[in-house]
Amino acid sequence: MSPVTCISGIDTDIGKTIATGLMAKILLSQGCSVVTQKIAQTGCTGIAEDIQKHRELMGVALYPEDISGLTCPYVFSKPCSPHLAAELEDTQIDLEKITVATKTLAASYEHVLLEGAGGLMVPLTRDMTFLDYLQEQHYPMILVSSPRLGSINHTLSALELAKRRGIEVKGIIYNCYASCDDTICLDSRNVFVSSLRKYGFSPTVVDMNSLESYRDSGPYMDCLRWFSL
Repeated sequence: MSPVTCISGIDTDIGKTIATGLMAKILLSQGCSVVTQKIAQTGCTGIAEDIQKHRELMGVALYPEDISGLTCPYVFSKPCSPHLAAELEDTQIDLEKITVATKTLAASYEHVLLEGAGGLMVPLTRDMTFLDYLQEQHYPMILVSSPRLGSINHTLSALELAKRRGIEVKGIIYNCYASCDDTICLDSRNVFVSSLRKYGFSPTVVDMNSLESYRDSGPYMDCLRWFSL
């Protein structure tokens, strides 16, 4: 089993960073060596903000690999799609550089959690989306979704794309923090479970609020099943 698991989402600001940090915290609690990585960060300078948030959630100091930039090889100041943010700084994302960084991390840690930027179809370059990159690298994925309006369409579209591209979806993290009608929240969750099963993926949906209080045995164990321990 690959030590690399990608965390993507149905949209930007869906909860990928929180989910990534919490899963890393859970793996640490099991005595695993784990590192998080961000494929590219926009809207900041210096050490990637999402990497800093991961470490905060994990309850650890910045890693040496964070300081060196290995955990996020590309940081751009403009808050926009990575391909455009790079072009505005007169550069282009070299995907091989990201791949080498991930392999270097995987050689030192049991688990690498690679957080995407935005959704699956976000362009990393003019020629390659994040989805293209996942397919090329054969990385499995955990998808972050929510019960907000439009999420069913976006989630099922992501599952359809993953199935067509041969990308394994380990499960869905269901971000229930935003206020939502209870009936809608429950129904959307049921739709996601049945859709995972329909596409041949593990029908595991873990609620984000339960993930945070990770000592709760049910969601805690469901999350651990996604990883080789």
